[in-house]
Amino acid sequence: MQDTLSNKALLKATVIAVFIAGLALVSFILPAEYNIDPTGIGAKLGLTALANPKAAAVDSGADTIDVPKSIQAADIIEIIVPAGRGLEFKFAMEKFKKMEYQWQTDGAAIFFDLHGEPEGDTTGYYESYAIATLADMQGSFTTPFAGVHGWYWKNKSDQAVVIKLTVNGEYTIVGLKK
Repeated sequence: MQDTLSNKALLKATVIAVFIAGLALVSFILPAEYNIDPTGIGAKLGLTALANPKAAAVDSGADTIDVPKSIQAADIIEIIVPAGRGLEFKFAMEKFKKMEYQWQTDGAAIFFDLHGEPEGDTTGYYESYAIATLADMQGSFTTPFAGVHGWYWKNKSDQAVVIKLTVNGEYTIVGLKK
């Protein structure tokens, strides 16, 4: 046979459970998730650093390296691709930054390769995001690695092609790659 608890015992167990849950909320969850620490225990245990990792990295006192930050920018760029030639236009971007883009030619379809090259790579490796022959394109991409990212356009016609490129995102313009 199984013993059943009285209403008084159930009420007592419920009150104790609610008290322990409240204590855990105030002491651990609020400091770790929301940087709210009414008791001060979260700071002593290092839990408030979990709620604000950027501040924790700055406050850690460790040696820091100045990394140039990409800036939220928007630009309209005109690029002329000479007849029978190709050229690259690049942007420096940090890892996991997003760029929205739109480009169109003056009417002619042109071959392109939207790709990125990892920072510091000397092997010639690059990763293509889109390859096609079109007169215009729009979209966005998020960089999988830090480095230079942009387009290679190849004009296979006997007339120069003018490309109007509109970009918006976190980048620094590198420009035409030689």
